[in-house]
Amino acid sequence: MDENFELKTQKQTKTTTRRKFLKKVALTSATATFFAPYLSNAASTAAEKTTIRKQKANTTTGITLPPMGLGAWAWGDSLFWGYSPKEDGDLKQVFDYAVSKELAFFDTAELYGLGRSESLIGKFSNNYPSDIADTVKVATKFAALPFRTKPQSVVNACKDSMKRLNGGKKPIDLYQIHFPNAWSNEEYWDGLAQCYEQGLVKAVGVSNYGVDAVRAVHSKLAERGIPLFSNQIQLSLLYRYPLENGLLNVCKELDMKVLSYSPLALGFLTGKYSKDNFPKGPRGKIAKNLFTEKDDSLSGLLKSMNIVSENHGGVPLSQVALNWVKAKGTIPIPGARSLKQATQNLGALDWELSKQEMQALDIASAKVPAYVQAEDAPFAKLDINTKLKMFDS
Repeated sequence: MDENFELKTQKQTKTTTRRKFLKKVALTSATATFFAPYLSNAASTAAEKTTIRKQKANTTTGITLPPMGLGAWAWGDSLFWGYSPKEDGDLKQVFDYAVSKELAFFDTAELYGLGRSESLIGKFSNNYPSDIADTVKVATKFAALPFRTKPQSVVNACKDSMKRLNGGKKPIDLYQIHFPNAWSNEEYWDGLAQCYEQGLVKAVGVSNYGVDAVRAVHSKLAERGIPLFSNQIQLSLLYRYPLENGLLNVCKELDMKVLSYSPLALGFLTGKYSKDNFPKGPRGKIAKNLFTEKDDSLSGLLKSMNIVSENHGGVPLSQVALNWVKAKGTIPIPGARSLKQATQNLGALDWELSKQEMQALDIASAKVPAYVQAEDAPFAKLDINTKLKMFDS
């Protein structure tokens, strides 16, 4: 049966050299993260919305996270996102809105704006009394740069992030290894463990780690009685590799949370872009590959998404994409640079996809080639010393 027909019949309604190198790495990290950075029923009540959110909350020893976060890669990043300090007022509105909805969970990294993203989150948090500021959850990341090879590198970077985020006064909620390196990965895990043991962080995780690497770091931390809380990976209707190669299943097997970055595929799942309207900057090249005359499968996916949207009162397509990622058992962390984007993103928590809608989206999504290829990601695929496979999707 045609998936669109199924959807239509449904009633039920995401020094200078060093400086130059850091800038280059920041851009690479941006590209890496990038490879990686309304109501379903008009009668729904505020109480029903709150119930959905509470049911979907993820808890584990140490921290509790809401069912969705907000990515802050663009907060301070001028290389990829064209950030300007003039945007700070808009970013504060995003922050304040998330706090008002009790959904303040922000994902950042020391590389995002070379510390600017962390500093902005810290600045916005400081505007609140301590009891409210303490409700804000922050996940940040250590950059596994080639010249950082010691466990202490992780500890020092963690302390620097703490200073930007809260003046070093309280531990970071979730501290992650941003991406694998071609060496020193076990040293990083030792450093991550030290951060946890020293009380600098409440939970630890990794990002962009493949199946073998996740098992290895999970085992190594377990030897010290430390739980590996999460793996942050790319997942969307246009990037399904973690579903296809078993990575998502392994994370579930190990009782880890999965944070899904780029759940909107850099905006290509919002319906904003078409063959006649490409985004500016580096994303323009990707759009050219996506919207080709030879392959119109993306249009088919967008059509299915539009039908789902209609089933739920005309919600934005971004909410359809985010609900698909959420339904896979992960925590989406879509970026948000404006109050409108934050409102739309968090509004996805007010409704859920039906099983038939999920099936139809799965079918339509499977027909579309991934918008970027896993093998092209600028991550170290192998640890040259241990021969451990580090990245596979």
